[in-house]
Amino acid sequence: MFPRPDRRRRLATATMALGLLCSLSTSAWAGSRDPVPAHRHAPVTRVPSAAGSITPLSGYAIQSTAKVADSAEAVSSPGYPATGWYPAGPRSTVLAALLADGRYADPFHSTDQDKIPRADFQVPWWYRADFTVTDTTERTHLDFSGVISAADVYVNGRQVGRASDVVGAYTHHELDISSLVKSGTNTVAFRIQPNEPNKNLTMGWIDWLQPPPDRNMGIVRDVLVRRGGPVALRDAHVVTKLAVPSLATADLTVKAQARNDSATAVTAEISGTVAGTAVTRSVPLAAHETKTVTFSPADVPGLRLTSPKVWWPAGMGGQPLYDLDLTASVSGTASDTAHESFGIRDVQAPLNSDGARQYRINGRKLLIKGGGWSPDEFLRWDSTYVADRLKYALDLGLNTIRLEGHIEPDEFFGLADRYGVLTLPGWECCDKWEGQVNGSGETGDEWTAADYPVAKASMAAEAARLRDHPSVISFLIGSDYAPDATIEKNYLDALKAADWPNPVVSSASDRSSPQLGSSGMKMSGPYDWIPPNYWYAKREGGATGFNSETSAGPDIPTLDTLHRMMTPAELDTLWKNPDTRQYHRSPSPVFGTLKIYDAALTGRYGAPTGLADYVRKAQLAQYENVRAQYEAYARNATDASKPATGMIYWMFNSGWTSLHWQLTDRYLDQGGAYFGAKKANEPLHVQYSYDDRSVVVVNNRHAAAGGLTARATLFNPDGTQKYDRTVTGVTVNGDGAHGTALTLPASVNGLSSSYLLRLTLTGADGKEVSRNVYWLSTKADTLDWAKTDWYHTPTTGYADLKGLASMAQAPVSATASTESSGGTSTTTVTLRNTGSGRSPSLFTDVHLVDAQGKPVLPVRWSDNEVALWPGESVTLTATYRTADLHGSAPGVRVSGWNTPERTVPAV
Repeated sequence: MFPRPDRRRRLATATMALGLLCSLSTSAWAGSRDPVPAHRHAPVTRVPSAAGSITPLSGYAIQSTAKVADSAEAVSSPGYPATGWYPAGPRSTVLAALLADGRYADPFHSTDQDKIPRADFQVPWWYRADFTVTDTTERTHLDFSGVISAADVYVNGRQVGRASDVVGAYTHHELDISSLVKSGTNTVAFRIQPNEPNKNLTMGWIDWLQPPPDRNMGIVRDVLVRRGGPVALRDAHVVTKLAVPSLATADLTVKAQARNDSATAVTAEISGTVAGTAVTRSVPLAAHETKTVTFSPADVPGLRLTSPKVWWPAGMGGQPLYDLDLTASVSGTASDTAHESFGIRDVQAPLNSDGARQYRINGRKLLIKGGGWSPDEFLRWDSTYVADRLKYALDLGLNTIRLEGHIEPDEFFGLADRYGVLTLPGWECCDKWEGQVNGSGETGDEWTAADYPVAKASMAAEAARLRDHPSVISFLIGSDYAPDATIEKNYLDALKAADWPNPVVSSASDRSSPQLGSSGMKMSGPYDWIPPNYWYAKREGGATGFNSETSAGPDIPTLDTLHRMMTPAELDTLWKNPDTRQYHRSPSPVFGTLKIYDAALTGRYGAPTGLADYVRKAQLAQYENVRAQYEAYARNATDASKPATGMIYWMFNSGWTSLHWQLTDRYLDQGGAYFGAKKANEPLHVQYSYDDRSVVVVNNRHAAAGGLTARATLFNPDGTQKYDRTVTGVTVNGDGAHGTALTLPASVNGLSSSYLLRLTLTGADGKEVSRNVYWLSTKADTLDWAKTDWYHTPTTGYADLKGLASMAQAPVSATASTESSGGTSTTTVTLRNTGSGRSPSLFTDVHLVDAQGKPVLPVRWSDNEVALWPGESVTLTATYRTADLHGSAPGVRVSGWNTPERTVPAV
């Protein structure tokens, strides 16, 4: 995030024995759960003896140290009763476990989270787990990261790790516990220290949401029990070198560490396959010696691939993955194994002539169109929920997700690899991570001597975990601030040692570091409301260069979501009192209210007459603004001067029930912001330019498009046509090129102060390929650029869109039917404007609902929030999981700006 003066290892997992707790369905955490018995026993993890087996602990019993008088030796010994302790999942913060146990009311509703006592989390908590082994002939290691913030570690009554060493959310630890493990039941116990993001190199929430009372203390990644023989295989990975631009060959270099854990010399046979090519080598190892084993095309010709299967981002090609499998054997017996998946692709990100960072994938320039990622507020992992959100990103036409801190578990990047979603991970701002370099007013303690090795170890662990994922295209070693020379050198040394293959960026803001130089990015806002025309200015947050985080701030959810997250009294205040602090916006004093947003909503659309009117105006406003943001960056991407090279919408999603910074809400409902982004990012798209009135066609496909016809028509709110022009023979090159089809006149006789613009684009076959409707004003929004601050540019005059209120009611008929197969349902909806007059139906929204009228989510629509002129019809499709109907018959709820709401069956 931008400086705020007033606020404030991929581990190969052979088995994933994830328990029910904290690994819930997509509808998880949607509301209060029924209390469950508190004193259940934590599951016992059964660990196989096979060499190379990797088994995650399946869960814990947890308790506050304030309630445990027994010694650490007793607590960590097999047979300890743990009476009254709480069950916790294999990846769980303290509060996540207590919520799953029904201890507190729904923290996403109202201010219920504020009622959870914070004092309960200011003392250490015990995490205790039992595992069984049937023999002790194999060596045993504990392998983990994701401890927040630090922990003393015990096994069978003996301390094996100290909090001074097991510290930092991202540091990786491997503890040899072979001498302590016995046949039968064994116990692991972690005494977790409280988390304080300003003092610890962990995770914090900045101003995204109201921070959880426990500050996410706990264990949020798997703790693995590894079994093996005398020689361990570690750090296996593949370095790829793709021939660019031909893509005709790729060289693969395999590296792995062979470590002799025994007290005698041995010879290990390292063998396996990489991308189907067999490799083998004998490696003599002295007692306790570690050697790097390397296979390259120089000694294994099969590692030079011809016609390799190249990995591409979604929409640019396929997402093929290759496998690396290695086995270390001693005297003919397997001692350890390693497996990694990897992709072949090339990423470059040089600075262009304007100093902006320009990404190239496999030699092709790519406009980064992304969004900022938020995990669940309580860091609960649900692979289905994460997959749903990543699929939403693809549905919106986005190609990139930025993770500012909160770097997700391995499965996240595995999903991104499969789906073709690029990721930009990096460290977070505004707490200890930048405490040594941040500006005045920023929170985060300065570093002590103990922090430097923790930061370097964190970088080494994340680099090793992420390097083989083709979806990962950079690491941002700074966010708001770039690291100083010492910190930067530590990071770069760790990245080099890990064979990091991708560009490293000094910061997400317009800052430099001594070795890397300029970031080539900007972080000039805005973060609060600005009008749509703002995005077309090539200054501040406008469509030039690479903007790492930016949006017009508030994104008011749908009425359905608002009713789930706020009380009636709070909803009343939402639309009536702009100056009131909104708990569901932010703890920041800058973003605590909706004053700027509400003033614009009233100034442009007219004062809201009730909650429903406030929300419908909000959806209209959010659609036009988000659409303009993505459209401006797309139009300017191929400009000769100061082109746009990337933009991250701040944010893609929220970790809780929020009133700002989200294209989709906590429950995956979709409103104006979502469909505005989806419209702007169509593969072949016709759009209007707010700065020069040009009508532009943007071609996001690889192949050129020709024989197109663009038409622009202007209407008054009553449907009277005032201007119409058609241009034929439009041709646009591919890969994000654009072409200007026509320019609208500066004035049109008889055009009202509020008016509509309908754009259509048809192909050579006469079929419509893009349709885009704008609501505009003859009075432009006026920006006071001289008073721009870090979070917005003031608006001194608003566009007049109040005339939209005079639009006559436009009846829309709807027919719907549903087909289901293989667990997926598709509902097809045909809408028709049946009005006898001239009035179009504006912003006609279709929601898929169950028999009780509740939204069925997630859902992916072909299009939505459409406008229809009398006699026009459109057919939309909605795709979703059949199970999400929960046995109910589907229906569709149709409403619009000037269309009365109705619900029709969709069976």
